[in-house]
Amino acid sequence: MNKKPIETIMGFVVLIIAVLFLLFAYRVSDLQVVKGYELNARFLKVGGLNIGSDVRINGVKVGTVVNQKLNNDDYMVNVILSIASDIKLPKDSVVAITGDGLVGDRFVKIEPGKSNEFLKDGDTFANTKDFKTLEDMVGEIIFMVTDDNDEN
Repeated sequence: MNKKPIETIMGFVVLIIAVLFLLFAYRVSDLQVVKGYELNARFLKVGGLNIGSDVRINGVKVGTVVNQKLNNDDYMVNVILSIASDIKLPKDSVVAITGDGLVGDRFVKIEPGKSNEFLKDGDTFANTKDFKTLEDMVGEIIFMVTDDNDEN
């Protein structure tokens, strides 16, 4: 069982390169939780939104979903978002849960408002839009088409 030192050295080199590759992939993949101030949003349906999901404005990640809890009184889901501290959101911003395509991951989309007042740590969004399933969207389209035909 004589091992040549070159084989041991090459094994360590391969392990170091593998660790460096994993660190690089972690940084590039944007999996880190955004640390900042927390805001609350209340939804009736979250449609498979997970803790750790992105919070985006115009497609750019500005935060992370850090918690979600069902309220026992009205059965609304309270979603807690961590928003980067350099992002200031107007009080009339609209929050919606959407997905990347039909089968993509769910994320929280924020449409900034025009108010001069900004949300602070612990505030709750006043305007939210629930997640719409594919069945909900098809039903709306069918209703619009049949409603147009009834008017003619």
